[in-house]
Amino acid sequence: MSATVDELTISYEEDGVELVKELDKVVLSKGAWTTILFRYQNLNRSTGEFGPDMYSIRRYQKRQGIYIPKSKFNISNAKQAEKIASSLQKWIED
Repeated sequence: MSATVDELTISYEEDGVELVKELDKVVLSKGAWTTILFRYQNLNRSTGEFGPDMYSIRRYQKRQGIYIPKSKFNISNAKQAEKIASSLQKWIED
């Protein structure tokens, strides 16, 4: 469990093998409820190589000094990420 925002990660390892590699993260909000946007790659077990960039927005709640995952939204590819970004940009400009 993580006690600070800096310790929160999407990276995941199993039996000494990194299955999810975190490439970057942006903290969107801090506090009792924290929201983080992660950029990551999944390991393709058959090829042993990491796949294309993926993105995930995750919400954590801090309770009794530790962050507990509460919800997540995975953006599965760059095309979907571009649609989300352009839609948000359009709404902000309106």
